[in-house]
Amino acid sequence: MRPRIASVPPLALAGGALTVGVGALYLAGLLITGGEIEAGTTVRGMDLGGLSRTEAVRKLDEHLAAVGSQELAVKVGDRSGTVDPRQAGLTFDAEQTVDRARRTGSDPFSVIGGFFRSGEDIEPVVRLDENKARTALGKLAKTLDQKVRDGAVNFADGRVEQVAPHAGYALDVDAAVGTLRTSFLRGEADTVTALPARRTEPQVTAAEVRRAVRDFAQPAMSAPVTLTTGGKHFTISQAVLGEHLTMRPDGSGRLTPELDGKGLRRSPAVARSLLGITATPENARLRLDGDRVVVADEARTGVRITDKALSKAVLPLLTKSGAARTGEVVAQRIQPEVTRDNAARLGLTEKMSSFTVHFEPAAYRTKNIGRAAQLINGSVVMPDETWSFNRTVGERTEANGFVEGVMIFDDQFAKAPGGGVSAVATTVFNAMFFAGVKPVEYGAHSFYIERYPEGREATVAWGSLDLRFTNDSGNALYIQAESTDTSVTITFLGTKKYDEIKSVKGPRTNVEQPKRKVSADKKCVPQTPLEGFDVTVERVFYDDGREVKREPFRTTHYTPRDEIICEASP
Repeated sequence: MRPRIASVPPLALAGGALTVGVGALYLAGLLITGGEIEAGTTVRGMDLGGLSRTEAVRKLDEHLAAVGSQELAVKVGDRSGTVDPRQAGLTFDAEQTVDRARRTGSDPFSVIGGFFRSGEDIEPVVRLDENKARTALGKLAKTLDQKVRDGAVNFADGRVEQVAPHAGYALDVDAAVGTLRTSFLRGEADTVTALPARRTEPQVTAAEVRRAVRDFAQPAMSAPVTLTTGGKHFTISQAVLGEHLTMRPDGSGRLTPELDGKGLRRSPAVARSLLGITATPENARLRLDGDRVVVADEARTGVRITDKALSKAVLPLLTKSGAARTGEVVAQRIQPEVTRDNAARLGLTEKMSSFTVHFEPAAYRTKNIGRAAQLINGSVVMPDETWSFNRTVGERTEANGFVEGVMIFDDQFAKAPGGGVSAVATTVFNAMFFAGVKPVEYGAHSFYIERYPEGREATVAWGSLDLRFTNDSGNALYIQAESTDTSVTITFLGTKKYDEIKSVKGPRTNVEQPKRKVSADKKCVPQTPLEGFDVTVERVFYDDGREVKREPFRTTHYTPRDEIICEASP
């Protein structure tokens, strides 16, 4: 009997064949493709196909470390710079990038599918530390930000200079973080990335600069201008004009000309020209005929050209040409305070007081005392005005006509500019005292000097101690100052308010003996000893021979004047 052969359905045969074929393909795929990453997979040009994850991470980490250390070229507006991505908190994550590149599974369909497709270029994963990025961008902004620059017109040496306008740029740090990340991810070494920035447009445009040059600046510098006044004339060159001429924007961005009249009037060239045109008013010079005041020299009217008048005359001429660049400047005539006609009306009729201080002759004393008297002589103090020694005499410098002399400094004699001027201050103080006017500021020497009245003397120091009084006599007051090689006299002319004023001095109190000191200082000045003490002075006013007022004036404290012996240093 023949054995029965079981029948196999065709589909089953086909399925078996299919199963054998798929298995063979799967095994072949695993053998051919090998690793976990599909063939042809690249990251930034690095082929990772067929590598295991561990191999791919190692290989990619080395590649991306080199790529990720390259500085990024950036710009803000038209200024360029670079950013170190590591300092900006930008790095590549090799592990996450490899995980993104690995095939989705190892099932037969994924493996067999590898026969029919190739890998792709995978975008690397970027890690960003936003705090570091903002810090780096903030530092970058300090160098690449630029302020807006308006167009401008300048003048130099009689020439016109144009300044081109420029937009301003301020880096937008928050918005730039994302842009910087994109630039890092792109990794194009030769590409300059424009970072987002806030732009500010200039108010004065290039077109406005061209208009200002055409309509004003070029005509202004085309030729000198000539001014006339009182039959005299003087010329101002383009170079001098340009030093004091500017063009400034108004609210609408239009450039308008401005002339610094004060600076122009004080410029050496213009000041020299005005010397023969302007004049300082001079009061009538007064003198005494007995005790009555008479006019010694006539007053002189002053002529002044103000800053405003100079600007008003010059500006309209700057856009003219030829003969039209000549114009007239208005001069002011200034009347002196004291004239022959008004001296009596002002109350300048008699001697109010006079005082003289004598001193030992010395070249520096004669020079400094004479110069101070010269500056004081002729001072007029109107009713209720305050007169100041320092304001009238000025700083005691060589430029002001003073030389180095001996004065008291730190309770001993020392050399300093203006030494000896305190003799004039003391003389003014006593003239003020006996004229009966109101003292405002005064101070005595630190120790007593024998040639001055006790308690009735004054010293001055520039910037720290002044001698001031207010004229409360009710009439004008005229100060006459005269000096010789050995004396200085100050006389107050005006109208007496009292018949007579006397000084009453009290006894010396709190007497203190001096010490003996030896000095090797190169500027040492020998000094004789004198005791220190306190003394009080009163001012007493008389009318018709009767005392009408007694004024406690002050108590003066004098420190001992130590004996100073100067010895040569070893």
